Amino acid sequence: MNVKARVISLIKEVENGKYSNIALNEYFKENNLPKKERAFITELFYGVIRNKIFLDYEIEKRTTTIKKDWIRNILRISMYQISFMNSDDKGVIWEATELAKKKFSVPVGKFINGVLRSYQREWEDDVKELKESGKNYIFLSYPEWFYNKIISEYGEEKGELFLKSLKKIPYISFRVNTLKYSTEEFENLLQEKKIDIIKKVDTVYYVDSGILLYSDEFKDGKIIVQDGASYLAARNLNPQPNESVLDTCSAPGGKTAVLGELMKNSGELLALDIYPHKLKLIEENCKKCGVTIVQPVKMDARKLNQQGKKFDKILVDAPCSGYGVLRKKPEAIYNKTNENVEELAKLQFEILESASQILKENGELVYSTCTILKEENSENIRKFLEKYPDFKTTELYIPENVNGTFDNVGGFTVDYKEDILDGFYIVKLRRK
Repeated sequence: MNVKARVISLIKEVENGKYSNIALNEYFKENNLPKKERAFITELFYGVIRNKIFLDYEIEKRTTTIKKDWIRNILRISMYQISFMNSDDKGVIWEATELAKKKFSVPVGKFINGVLRSYQREWEDDVKELKESGKNYIFLSYPEWFYNKIISEYGEEKGELFLKSLKKIPYISFRVNTLKYSTEEFENLLQEKKIDIIKKVDTVYYVDSGILLYSDEFKDGKIIVQDGASYLAARNLNPQPNESVLDTCSAPGGKTAVLGELMKNSGELLALDIYPHKLKLIEENCKKCGVTIVQPVKMDARKLNQQGKKFDKILVDAPCSGYGVLRKKPEAIYNKTNENVEELAKLQFEILESASQILKENGELVYSTCTILKEENSENIRKFLEKYPDFKTTELYIPENVNGTFDNVGGFTVDYKEDILDGFYIVKLRRK
C-alpha cells in the first residue's frame, strides 16, 4: 500500500474517535516497516492533525464542497509536505495527482493538481495576510479562544513560542522499573536493538523507536511507558519506606507505581479513583511492575476530608484540560472549550482542598497537572495558600536538563523552553 494511503486510513481512524497515539502504535504493531518509513508516516500523520485548522482553511479557500474524505486528506497531506517539510513540491503534486487518478478518475486527478498548484504559488502570501490581519491563530492551527487565552496569560512573544512548541514531534519515553531491572541493563538492550537515546531524565529514557512496546522487557514490567514530567511529579513527593501515602487521582497507575518503587514496596499506599473499572487498571499495572503494597480504593477525592485517616504524603495529580500533552494527542485541541477549563479549575481546587485536610502536620503534598494554563495551576495554588496559611510551598527537585519556569508561588511549569518532555505543572506543599 502507498505510504500516503496508509496515512489517510490512520487520519480517518482519529476522525472516527480513536486516539492518535493508539492508532499509530497499533498500526506499527501490525505492520513491520523500515525505520525511515515509520518516521515518514509518523511525521505526515501527526503533522496533518496538528495543522488541521490551517490546512482546511487553505482547502476551503480553493474549493466549494469536498464530499470524499479521501480527497480532503490527500490535499491536507500534500499541503503539509509543501509548507512544513523539505519536500520536492512538484513531486508531491504529481504523486497526489496520480493517486487520485487511480482511485477515482482523470478529472479528479486534474482537480487535485489544480488545487495544489494554486496552493504552492500562494500559501506564503496567505500566511503573511493571516498574520497582518490578526488571524495568526489560523496559521498556528488553534481555536481562536485558546490562542487568545495563551497570549493573554503569557504575552504575545512567549505565548506564540508556547503554541509553536506544542506542535513539535513527540518522542516515546520508557521508565526503567528499578524493582525489576537496572538502567545499565536497559542501556545494553538499547545498544543491542540499535535504538538511540534522545534524552534521559533520571530513569526515564526518550528514544527514537517504539519497538520496545513489543519486547519481553515491556511485557514483564521491567520498563513502562511514562513521560519524564509525569515521573517528576511522583518523584517530588519522595515517599519513604513504611510511610503512609495517598495517590488521590491514580488511574492508570503510572505515578502510583513510581511511588511504590520509591517506597521500596514497603509501607501503606492507597490509590484512589472514582470509577471501578479504573481501579482494576491501577491494580493490573502495579502488579505488572511488582508493586504489591497498593490498595485501590473507590472514592470521590473531593470527599477525602469526610474520612478520619491522615497521611504522611499525598499526591494530587488532578484531572485537567491536558493541554501540556498536545504533542502526543494533537487532536484534543479541537474538542474542548473555555467552559471546560473553568469547570476543571473548580474541581481541582475542591480535590486539593479536601486532600490537604487529611495531611499530617509536617506532611507533604504534591499538586500536579499535565496542562499549561495558569487558571488550573498557579492561580489555584495562590488561592489555596491565601485560604490556608498553615501551608507553604517547598523546594522542588528539577534535574538540570529539564527546562521550564518557576512561578511566583513556588511551582514549576515545564514549558516552551523544553523540547522533549510534556508540558506539566508541579508544586510541592508542606503543612506547617
